[in-house]
Amino acid sequence: MSGTTTDQGGQCRALLLAGALALGLLAGCAEEPLPQRRLQSDDCLQEVRMDQLPQAIARCDRIVKTFPQDPLPLNERFLLHTLAGDDRAACRDIALASALAARQPPAEVDRLLREDLKLRQASCRDSP
Repeated sequence: MSGTTTDQGGQCRALLLAGALALGLLAGCAEEPLPQRRLQSDDCLQEVRMDQLPQAIARCDRIVKTFPQDPLPLNERFLLHTLAGDDRAACRDIALASALAARQPPAEVDRLLREDLKLRQASCRDSP
């Protein structure tokens, strides 16, 4: 009888060990976090919420810094500053975006972006 108990005890330990190993393997198979998508020059207006404009502007600030020669993020930040009621910052952005666009060959700047820049710069000149 004692031999049977010893065998059962050994089997129980073996099962417990196998279970512990399986749990260890499962824990080691945790999902890796997805790679972060690289910032793009047109990301400023992604997921903008009116109740979170300061956060949207801060995110756009990073995009402007990442693409210092691209007028598009500045054009988009113009809109965010306008929505936040900061016309002075908006007009600074559009003036800088217009200067950057003017230095680039016409084929390198989207035609709609050029039109946006002209209209927004005119609105800055017309405002008091």
